[in-house]
Amino acid sequence: MHLTLLAIVLIFFGSVAAGLLGALIGLGGGVLIVPILTLAFHLPIQYAIGASIISVIATSSGAAAAYVRDHITNMRVGMFLEIATTIGAISGAFLAGVLPSAFLFVIFGVVLLISTAPLLFKLGEELPQGVKNDRWASWLNLNSSYPDSHLGQVAYQVTNTPYGFGMMYIAGTISGLLGIGSGTFKVLAMDTMMRLPMKVSTTTSNFMIGVTAAASAGIYFFRGDVIPMIAAPVALGILIGALVGARILTKLTNKTIRLVFLPVMAIIALEMVLRGFGVPL
Repeated sequence: MHLTLLAIVLIFFGSVAAGLLGALIGLGGGVLIVPILTLAFHLPIQYAIGASIISVIATSSGAAAAYVRDHITNMRVGMFLEIATTIGAISGAFLAGVLPSAFLFVIFGVVLLISTAPLLFKLGEELPQGVKNDRWASWLNLNSSYPDSHLGQVAYQVTNTPYGFGMMYIAGTISGLLGIGSGTFKVLAMDTMMRLPMKVSTTTSNFMIGVTAAASAGIYFFRGDVIPMIAAPVALGILIGALVGARILTKLTNKTIRLVFLPVMAIIALEMVLRGFGVPL
């Protein structure tokens, strides 16, 4: 595949923007870079997904390290839920090799629309109220606290842990299938189901997506879906954007993060569904 120098430069700057947004809303740059590469540069979705898998690992390495340093990420929650997502990621990567491109576009869009719907009812919520540890959360010591520039030290508890674990298997399967890091479902499971604060959900999601992506990356390499000329500028741009996004997130409120999250996901979801059904954009 031949790409002009201008195309490579444009892919790099698009990746910087994707990495910044991905770090802010916990989805990883992959959820944004797949539409950029397929819709703007008309690359085959298999190559876009291959580059996305690499970019997801880069995002997690950059943004997640900063969030762990700032004590926002819940490491215990992340490592526990990663068991389910890793198994799911391997399942999804094998499925991706047998499903047609148009079907992947539609699945991608529908996944995003489903993920954003419950958050519409919680736009004004800064912190979850009335949450008590369930038996699993108490046993695994999942509750924690984090420093907030607006609220001071925020303590929180965790509920519905088994249901969150089950949703993480689905999230991992989608990650391996679509190369998006499945941050949408991870954030949804932690924020809506397990009732973690939005900042904790997004930062823990960023921590998890790299592990999930790494579990399926080898399969994409073996299949020849990772093109260095595409993956290199994408990974570098995503990493730079993720590091900038990590610095910005600590200064934002949970409400603001939701307001950024929803329109980005809704627009991309509609574009991908239309592309899957052959509607010209």
